[in-house]
Amino acid sequence: MKLLVAEDDARIAGFLERGLRAEGYNVQVARTGPEALAAAQDAWQAQPDDCLLLLDLMLPDMNGLEVCQTLRAAGVALPILMLTALGSLDDRVTGLRTGADDYLVKPFEFEELLARIEALARRGRGMKPARTAHLVVDDLVLDRAEMRASRNGQLLQLTARELALLELLMSAPGRLFSRERILSTVWGTHQDPLTNVVDVFIRRLRARIDDGHPRPLIHTVRGMGYRLEAPPG
Repeated sequence: MKLLVAEDDARIAGFLERGLRAEGYNVQVARTGPEALAAAQDAWQAQPDDCLLLLDLMLPDMNGLEVCQTLRAAGVALPILMLTALGSLDDRVTGLRTGADDYLVKPFEFEELLARIEALARRGRGMKPARTAHLVVDDLVLDRAEMRASRNGQLLQLTARELALLELLMSAPGRLFSRERILSTVWGTHQDPLTNVVDVFIRRLRARIDDGHPRPLIHTVRGMGYRLEAPPG
């Protein structure tokens, strides 16, 4: 899916671009209202069923409401998720009535942003999320109801934070999780990953899960993140 990020704050735009690219999205950043409008029109013509606009309201030259209104008047129906610090009821109602599909107030958690993007994508495809009681990867099992993990039948002694990290990795075997995604989900922060807390906990989790086993399940992709997957064969 192509994500258009219309955001004039360079720090926020950079964080979103890095985090969303690490999640596998094709990301294009626009810094002004006219740039966002043109990019959205082009994306809608090129891939109308597979694009989404993350739209800040406070854009230079043309604000987000004007961009949204212009797109809807032209028949451009790509999903629009407004991202803004304007969080009053009137602001949210105005944004939705102007044509936005969803509205997220800053500051927001990166995990929530991802969930809303995924929900908008599902809405267009008629899909519903599913949650399984047990996650299984090779001989590693996580009981989500009891929040207990075992490997090869042996119970693993994990802290609550380690279990939360394990649940995230096991929720999508083989998927690469960026540090931004891990920090947002497990620690509840969307700050830039300027700390090695993720690396420390991955090392702890790897020691408890992989040490002593011939088939390692946790893998590092240098400079990008981590994935958990069964070994080939």
